[in-house]
Amino acid sequence: MKQSTKKEIQSIREAFLERYSEAVTELNYQDAYELVISVALSAQCTDKRVNLITPDLFKAYPDVYALAQADLDDVKAMVQSCSFFNNKAKNIIKMAQRVTEVYDGEIPLDEKELITLAGVGQKTAHVVMIEYTGANLMAVDTHVFRVAHRLGLSKDETALKTEETLVKKFKTDLHSLHQGMVLFGRYICTAQNPKCDVECFLQEFCKSKKSFKAR
Repeated sequence: MKQSTKKEIQSIREAFLERYSEAVTELNYQDAYELVISVALSAQCTDKRVNLITPDLFKAYPDVYALAQADLDDVKAMVQSCSFFNNKAKNIIKMAQRVTEVYDGEIPLDEKELITLAGVGQKTAHVVMIEYTGANLMAVDTHVFRVAHRLGLSKDETALKTEETLVKKFKTDLHSLHQGMVLFGRYICTAQNPKCDVECFLQEFCKSKKSFKAR
């Protein structure tokens, strides 16, 4: 598939920043504790679904200390409408336990420290830091992966390789570009029936309507 030229990449970058410079996550949260859990639950699950789950969860377990002492079956019941809820319930409790034991109850806002928490991989760590600290990082979810490939920004087969490519091509303002690509992919450049003719402001740069998926 044809890749975007340097000039096209710059135009795409400017278009995203113009439209999405103030974009933030659609997950509802009050602090870093709630954000980490919400992002962890959102893996292969919609933000909308997570936002339905978390109010009761955070009411029952308002901080890491409460969650660290949580009953696993109770947490499972609260998050059961989320994909892979068994593992996610186990992981968020283990995450809370480590935060209380190692980090004095404070969520570490450092990539290397975050990925030591159960259920927190590089993508989750990056999303948390992008949203909470405005870090100059890129995170590639299914939306970003699809958009990057349709626009000829990447031809990589994995999310991590795609992330590396986007970082090299965009360099700065990565937090805004990430948020913009997520929203663009979620509402305009959708997997099925993308809104090319009606809403797309990047149609001139599109290389394919194929629904790309990371392997």
